[in-house]
Amino acid sequence: MTRPGRPRSADLIVLGAEVVLLAVAVAVGALLNRQGVRLHADAAPIYASWKPHLGPGAPVALLVAALFVWRGTRWGTDTPWPRLLGVGYLASVLWTLSLALVDGWSAGLTERLTVQAEYLHEVPRVTDVGIMLSGFADRILDFQPDSWSTHTAAHPPGALLLFVWLERIGLGGGTAAGLACVLLGATVSVSVPVTLRALGAEDAARAVWPFLVLLPGAVWVGASADGIFTAVVAAGLALLAVGGRPGAALGGLLLGFALYLSYGFVLVGLLALTVVLLRARDRLGVLLVAATGVAAVVAVFTLAGFWWLDGYHLVARRYYQGWAADRPYGYWVWANLAALLLSVGPVVGPALRRAVTAVSIRAPHPPLAAALRQRIAGPGPTVWLPVAAMVAVLAADLSGLSKAEVERIWLPFAVWLLVATAHLPAGHRRWWLAAQAATALAVNHLLWTVS
Repeated sequence: MTRPGRPRSADLIVLGAEVVLLAVAVAVGALLNRQGVRLHADAAPIYASWKPHLGPGAPVALLVAALFVWRGTRWGTDTPWPRLLGVGYLASVLWTLSLALVDGWSAGLTERLTVQAEYLHEVPRVTDVGIMLSGFADRILDFQPDSWSTHTAAHPPGALLLFVWLERIGLGGGTAAGLACVLLGATVSVSVPVTLRALGAEDAARAVWPFLVLLPGAVWVGASADGIFTAVVAAGLALLAVGGRPGAALGGLLLGFALYLSYGFVLVGLLALTVVLLRARDRLGVLLVAATGVAAVVAVFTLAGFWWLDGYHLVARRYYQGWAADRPYGYWVWANLAALLLSVGPVVGPALRRAVTAVSIRAPHPPLAAALRQRIAGPGPTVWLPVAAMVAVLAADLSGLSKAEVERIWLPFAVWLLVATAHLPAGHRRWWLAAQAATALAVNHLLWTVS
């Protein structure tokens, strides 16, 4: 899967560029904070504060990291498929939970989602779901009676609904919500490999698997609602890849619901279209069935009284009623990429470089149509899925509606960027896994992250 003859030095050059980007983002962020510029991020480009610390989760996180650096690549290659997915899920849960517990049980998990800005603050105020949905848009703008708290106002009502439903089935409170983020967020270590295998790239799925387990972004999966959002998107895409028309219907319903978790998930449409086009057959049928599922979810929310476009326009106004009005676009438009680097890990640059160069194969001689088909179809999901994710990230970045906090907001796209790691030489993967684990451990022990 890796093109022969590519010098290893190219990977090191890209890694060096990543280090420079991060160093400059940290240095400029510190300078701007010192000058009184309102970045609203003490440890810019990460929304966190500098606070070196240890906690009870540290030994377990170090153990999981050591095991996967030592054996993860071999396990990915040799383990039978069903067991691989089960082991990956359990290891991902352990990795995510142990990172959360570096901050302690209360601060790292149970209290993370109970602060005023979070969804759980609003759950007791939802006594009737129908009334909440029909009046949701009226409470998005700030500085009025009964305005929604920051995270609730910044998202469509599906995000709040998740935590209302948890409370209604007896799983209310910060502990249940935090554990839900961890347990659901960890399913990405299953959904992404399943997608790749369904698209005819099982070897790639096995190569990518340990990188999904040691995802540095697990720092924010446990515990933030974005962990759940990431799981919903990944599961929806997996169903499009796996299940034929029945799977497409379920996938469409999940991806339709994702539109009501975050306005930015309209960009998931690019990933969904990529998955459908990479299928071996019945592309049009799957696309139509999935689109019907999305439309059904949109219809339900609309009939309940919430029109998505109204919410989007109001959120754009609410966004600039808060910190976004202070945060300088000129810093965040590039510093966001440094924050993404810490979430997806330093492997992303070299892996993307190798994936993109895989497209630059020598095209066959005429006819031109056949050459174009070969150039598009040949590289497969390990190229086009990370490319689609990167295009979505850049669109979100340039929009100006993602100034800071993208280390968690872009998690649903970050996990698909890691698909490019399939192009790394097998002999290099252990070292890159070590770099991934070290990134997560450094962030979690040096910074006090917030969701």
